[in-house]
Amino acid sequence: MKKLFVVLAILFFAESAKAQLFSKERLSNIENFDQKKLSWGYYLGFNGFSYKFEYYEQYQDDNTDIQVTGETGFNVGLIGDIRINDYINIRLEPGLSFNKRNLIFPGFEEEKDFLREVKSTYIHIPLLVKLSTKRLNNFKPFIVGGFSTSFNLSSNEDNPEDNSSGQFRSISSHLNYELGFGIDLYLFFFKFTPSIRGVFSLDDELVRDENPNSAWTGNVAKMSSRGVFVNFTFQ
Repeated sequence: MKKLFVVLAILFFAESAKAQLFSKERLSNIENFDQKKLSWGYYLGFNGFSYKFEYYEQYQDDNTDIQVTGETGFNVGLIGDIRINDYINIRLEPGLSFNKRNLIFPGFEEEKDFLREVKSTYIHIPLLVKLSTKRLNNFKPFIVGGFSTSFNLSSNEDNPEDNSSGQFRSISSHLNYELGFGIDLYLFFFKFTPSIRGVFSLDDELVRDENPNSAWTGNVAKMSSRGVFVNFTFQ
C-alpha cells in the first residue's frame, strides 16, 4: 500500500511539472487564498478499514490465519491549517470516522463462534505536514504525512466478557502514521480538495482473552489497524 501511494504521488508531481512547462497561465480563482496565515474548513469522506495480524512463530505454519472483510465507512471533521511558506503547511484535522470489520476465525463450525462483527466509532486526530507544488492556474497537487491518535469509542476494552462469551475486544486508543496525496482545486468562491490517505496503526490493538490458549486470540502476536481515507475538503 505504501509503495502504491509513493508511485501515485510521483505521477501527480510529474503531471504538474509537465503542465507548468507546456501550459499557459489563465485567470486564477481566489488568487490570494493561500497567503492567509490561518485557514479553516471541513471535510466529508469515506473509509475502508482492515486489520493486519501477526502470529507467534510456532503458529505461523498452522493455516490458522484470521480473515478480515470490511464495509465502507464514513468520515466527517474539521480542518485547521497553518501556512509556513508557499510549499509547506501544518494541518490539524480532528474528526469522527465510523466503520465495520468482520473477522472470520478458522476452526469453528457455528457462526456464533467463527464470526465477530467489529463496529468502530473513532475520534481521529491527525497532525500532518502538507508539501505542495507551485500553484498552476487553479490547481495544486500535494503530498501529506504525519501522525495521528485514534480513540475507539466502541472498543469493549473494559468489558469483563471475552470471545468465549461472544465479545471481541480491542484497546481504546492507539497511535498511527499517515501518508497520502491530493490536489487543491481553486473554485470561484472556495477551495475544494479531493485526497486519499493511508492510516497505519503502530500499536498492538488486541485485548486478549482470559484463557492464554484461546482459539480466538492465543496465536496472535500483534493486531494493527490499516485504513484508507478518501476525503473531500471544503475551505
